[in-house]
Amino acid sequence: MHETIVHSSDVIDAILAKYKVLVYRLAYSKTGNRFDADDVFQEVFMRYIRSAPVFESEEHAKAWFLKVTVNCTKKYFLSSWKKRVVLLDDMDDMRKSYSIEAEMDSGIYAAVLKLPPKFRAVIHLFYYEELSIEQMSVALGARPSTVRTWLTRARQQLKKTVQKGIGIQMIGIRIINITEANIALQF
Repeated sequence: MHETIVHSSDVIDAILAKYKVLVYRLAYSKTGNRFDADDVFQEVFMRYIRSAPVFESEEHAKAWFLKVTVNCTKKYFLSSWKKRVVLLDDMDDMRKSYSIEAEMDSGIYAAVLKLPPKFRAVIHLFYYEELSIEQMSVALGARPSTVRTWLTRARQQLKKTVQKGIGIQMIGIRIINITEANIALQF
């Protein structure tokens, strides 16, 4: 399936420029903090450099990066180092240093980050990366029906969070569209 070749630094730079936001956003969505996302991000691109895959199409490349990011995140959370480390809570000022994170610290994304990891991932992939249920099932390694269930439950929890005013202040308004970060949630 994959033909292995050695990529030039120009090809690697182009791939990094093209997929860095996709990989970092998903890693940040799954991990919930900059430091873990940085580790996952680095591991994904190291795997790309080591394996040097040749992609058949743009969709194939995107699917590869999504799948590898999900796998690296799972592996990271299973590592003994991660199980023994406790992060400090007052790192918010440092998180603002990344422009991607500043965008992600918006009200709705803050509410998304309060969801459990599997729900954060499906919301992120569906609304931010605009993947179909089938594409998400491949990336997450779950059946499409499971992904649909996760998405439904994530929407329900997100609705409760938003209605409670965590992340977004609202006064008796029914949210039909949330345009922030190109999301259109319907409750």
